[in-house]
Amino acid sequence: MPENMAAMSTSAHQIRDNLDAIHARIQTAATGAGRSADEIRLIAVSKYMPAEAVQQAMAAGQFCFGENFVQDAQTKQALLDDPRNEWHFIGHLQTNKARLIPGNFDWLHTLDSLKLAGKLSAATTASQQPLNVLLQVNIAGDPDKHGLPGNTVFQFTESLLEAGLQGIKLRGLMTIGRQQATTDQRRADFLALRELSEGCAQRFGRQYFTQLSMGMSDDFELAISAGATMVRVGSAIFGERRRATPGSPAPS
Repeated sequence: MPENMAAMSTSAHQIRDNLDAIHARIQTAATGAGRSADEIRLIAVSKYMPAEAVQQAMAAGQFCFGENFVQDAQTKQALLDDPRNEWHFIGHLQTNKARLIPGNFDWLHTLDSLKLAGKLSAATTASQQPLNVLLQVNIAGDPDKHGLPGNTVFQFTESLLEAGLQGIKLRGLMTIGRQQATTDQRRADFLALRELSEGCAQRFGRQYFTQLSMGMSDDFELAISAGATMVRVGSAIFGERRRATPGSPAPS
């Protein structure tokens, strides 16, 4: 577990209650948007959390987890080897760590370069299931966020598909909301990503754009109303995280 962050303790009972509450909120948001809650995958963001917390979520019926750091995830995966688990890498990925994703993760949400796509493809063996990938889009043009500018997504998708890379499977788009944004701004960003997804589906084929990963603990209901099929919820399930004392090493 990265040492500059520490998870605040949350009991197994509280994790179960939190998951029940999140599922109820997903149901309400989906119904309000005229959708089925079955269309929406809850990704429990377990970054910085110990394996025990993930195990408690599994005991409550949660088997879809999101991680930001490869080494941290691998530690948990070794302790929690369960075929029901579905692992999503949701953090920014350096190309020199691309080889660690295939075989360890089912999904990558943060593809934003053709170089990274090539590294992922090269690291996937014929015996492995294809890695599902989402294009990370910086839909709001936030200078502090990674991702493709919205106006480059068509060109990027065309180049990616023309490359014919084996071992990776394009499934849709992902975005991370602005840190400081009004409700109207966040709704506009989510709707813009949905509109971009629809445009991509019409241009390149709907089979490549079935998923929209957007929305976190504080705005996932807005994201669902705008069409999210995946929501990434961490603190609302596992509790708040706090930074350790200054001077602790940064995560690798």
